[in-house]
Parts: sequence; structure tokens; C-alpha cells
Amino acid sequence: MKIYLAGPLFTESQQDWIRGLKHDLESKAASLGHPIAVTWPYDLITKSETQSLGSQAKFEIFSRCKSHLDDADMLIALLDGPQVDDGTAWESGYFFAKKRPGQTIIGLRTDFRRAGESEGAIVNAMIEVACDLIVRSRQEVLGAVMDSLDS
Repeated sequence: MKIYLAGPLFTESQQDWIRGLKHDLESKAASLGHPIAVTWPYDLITKSETQSLGSQAKFEIFSRCKSHLDDADMLIALLDGPQVDDGTAWESGYFFAKKRPGQTIIGLRTDFRRAGESEGAIVNAMIEVACDLIVRSRQEVLGAVMDSLDS
């Protein structure tokens, strides 16, 4: 199974949290005999590559992310914050639009603040409805992914 892990990656704390989640997903799956490949956009291009590409870097980043989304079986989207990260929102919408049977979008929102526009909403309606499942913790997302490996 190939998983694309989307979420903001602009601060050290965001990077550390998502890096830890990626490690936990891969370790847990491997321990159950179901190795998985988790793609995290931060790992797709180095800072030196970005610098050497200059103004063309945005096109290369876009191309690499889109290619991995096209190849993924599952999207896990980190939905924390007062508003979903714009890159994560695009990745979720793109994956939803091309989604085939058997592909899944899992939203992960550990943020306790309400971010949707209607009573009982978790996040923006367009993101919330695109998700097959929204979980509220690292443990819940690990459980949901492991359950999907068994089915």
C-alpha cells in the first residue's frame, strides 16, 4: 500500500510531528507483516535542489507531489489549525477528484477548535465531506490504517 501524507510542513514542530507519524505508520505496519510506503512531500525535494532550481522549483515540487498523489492508494490529510493548510486542501481535492474504488481519504484533526461553517462541523464542509473518515488522534489514524490493511 502507498500512502500520501499531506499536511503543513513549514515549522520544525510540524515537521517533527509528521515525521513521527510517518515513522509510526511504517513501523506498525511492518510489525504486522504489512509493509507500506509512506510519501511525505517534505522528503520529495531537498533544500539544495530547491535552491538550485530557483524560480523553477515550484514546478518541480508540484510535479513530484502530483506524481506521488497519482500513485497513492490512500491519502492521510492533517487538518489541524483554524483553517486547513492550502496545500493540504488542494491535495485532498485532487485526490478526491481522481479517487478510484478502494482508495481512501483519512482526515486527521487533533485540534480541538471547531473550524467548520455549520453546527457540528469539524472542518470546512468541502474537506470534511471529501474525507471517508476523520479521526481525532495519532492512535486512531494508526488503527484506521491498520484496519484497512487487514481488509
